[in-house]
Amino acid sequence: MDYYLGVFQTIGVHTLLGLSAYILLLTGQVSMAQIGFFAIGAYSSGVLTVIFSWNIYPALAFGAFLASFFAFLVGFPALRVKGLMLVIATIAFSEIVRLITFNFVWMVEKDGIMVGAEGAQGFREIRYFTTNGWDSSQVVLLIWIFVAIVMAMLWWLDRVKAGAVLRAVGNDELAAQSSGINLTTVKVAAMTAGGFIAGLGGGLYAHAVSYVDHITFTILMATFAISYPILGGTKNVFGTLLAVIFIQGILIEAFRFLEDWRLIIFGLLIILVMNFMPDGLVSIFKKSNSGKGN
Repeated sequence: MDYYLGVFQTIGVHTLLGLSAYILLLTGQVSMAQIGFFAIGAYSSGVLTVIFSWNIYPALAFGAFLASFFAFLVGFPALRVKGLMLVIATIAFSEIVRLITFNFVWMVEKDGIMVGAEGAQGFREIRYFTTNGWDSSQVVLLIWIFVAIVMAMLWWLDRVKAGAVLRAVGNDELAAQSSGINLTTVKVAAMTAGGFIAGLGGGLYAHAVSYVDHITFTILMATFAISYPILGGTKNVFGTLLAVIFIQGILIEAFRFLEDWRLIIFGLLIILVMNFMPDGLVSIFKKSNSGKGN
């Protein structure tokens, strides 16, 4: 049972990571900085619960807001570059954050043992849940409550004027600007919101697994983040969830016997979907529904 709860936990956290990239893709921004924001949320919330004994909820909120603050700062210089240059710039940011976690040391003694961040050894003993009597099912439920809230907000966003503005910028910046849309405001707002979601996911992840280190925040994880909404499709927020279930639940877990070959399949899948299913995996359900209507 714990194995399946672990899978649901992973899918939930990765869904938040994917949704943080989803909102950026709506504006046409391909950012690899999401894993950097994820790391900021993980480490900052971990410091608050482990070293300062904060309650989990304000710690998660602080981590998410801190990540969104850095996303806000990244958003302005990111306006100067597009396409491949934006990808490279945001990779650089994530690598800077990863190297900071590699060298970050802040340890204190609690109950006779040293706890906290220990540089290259990682951040151990993030045991808020176990210390406070949470079982695995309660942790998974908490993660999925946050996933549901974020998905509901993004679903609602797609149905109001703000969502139309985001998509207008993503579809044609020049046309959007000529119609009076402030590109700077929209893009920075999207980056900030994406940072908040990624920071929230990072905080939940750190407390769910109780240990993180610099190896957690690799370019591979950043690639996963941006790949989920691309594979699932940006026409619908549920496409990201579908892609995470397929990648993490089926490709990664069900096909463990394929070992590193799974990454090759992952790459091929991205190529196939982008060429033959430009609207993403979610278009499968749209086609099946239209077929039933006929």
